[in-house]
Amino acid sequence: MDIDIKEKLREWARQYHHAAFIVSDPVQFPHRYSRQRDIEISGLLTAVLSFGSRKQILKKADELDRMMGQEPLRYVLSCRWRDDFDTSDTRSFYRMISYAGFRFYFEKLYEVYRSGLTLEDALSGFGGSPMQKLCAFLGVSDRSPQKKLNMFLRWMVRRDSEVDFGVWKTMSPSELVVPLDTHVCRTAFRLGLTDKPAFSLANARKITSALAEVFPGDPCLGDFALFGYGVTHPDD
Repeated sequence: MDIDIKEKLREWARQYHHAAFIVSDPVQFPHRYSRQRDIEISGLLTAVLSFGSRKQILKKADELDRMMGQEPLRYVLSCRWRDDFDTSDTRSFYRMISYAGFRFYFEKLYEVYRSGLTLEDALSGFGGSPMQKLCAFLGVSDRSPQKKLNMFLRWMVRRDSEVDFGVWKTMSPSELVVPLDTHVCRTAFRLGLTDKPAFSLANARKITSALAEVFPGDPCLGDFALFGYGVTHPDD
């Protein structure tokens, strides 16, 4: 990689990787909590809702937080979600996710927390990378980019960050895959980190590998550089 590109990425990371990032990002919701289980629950549910208009994401995530009484673990264990997200309720909760569809995540989380585990503990029973573990737990494909799940993993695993939590100690930041959204994909393509702006797992891994050259052991620090620059300079 060209040394000038590396320096750009380092500079952009310094520019966008700081606490001020939180106030306009969905990560603000798990930042309302200090206990690992609350952070995990708020983080996963917020990440699942993180697609579409940023304004609408924040509005819906705030609504969900209020539904949980701003006590995610207590809400999950109370099973109040069984009434709030009925299996027969096909109304839209957020875009194409119905109330009945969103109930799935509460069912999965309830099974974890009623056993006294953390979500980190539960994932330890699965093999593979952090992304493969989480996909196996949720029963979804690990052959797609899974932007929302990789963003959640970044929140849980990255350490020494003002934005990410680093509460999961059994996984390494070096194992993470960059969350591949429009801004990241476009900026990476313009910089030549990838030869096509494709939304594929292969492309996410290629971009992650390139970022690992700049941020050894912590490639997702480059997520802030690509995303931050892509949002603030959409026409460059």
